[in-house]
Amino acid sequence: MPYLPLLAFAVLYAGATLAWDLPPLVAGAYAVTSLSCFVAYAIDKSAARKGGWRTPERTLLLLGLVGGWPGGLLAQQWLRHKSAKRSFQAMFWATVALNVAGFAYLSWRMAGA
Repeated sequence: MPYLPLLAFAVLYAGATLAWDLPPLVAGAYAVTSLSCFVAYAIDKSAARKGGWRTPERTLLLLGLVGGWPGGLLAQQWLRHKSAKRSFQAMFWATVALNVAGFAYLSWRMAGA
């Protein structure tokens, strides 16, 4: 069940690509930001264990907002990091919703251009 949002986004992305012929750059941007977000979560998890300097939650949320949320979601599941903190989860899912809405809107706008 935790991977359902990734599957739903993959279906949305595939549909948008078929309907509006999205450029491969969009997929590349999601891949790069997702990898960056995953790495940021991993660094923060490591720092949390060692008591070192932590990545601000605002940074993790911003990375998710600009397209890295798939990597953030995977990091939450695989690394068990930031998955139980309710206030963070609420903000995380808000950024996911904003990103997906922005993706849908921009994809639709690109189709009309």
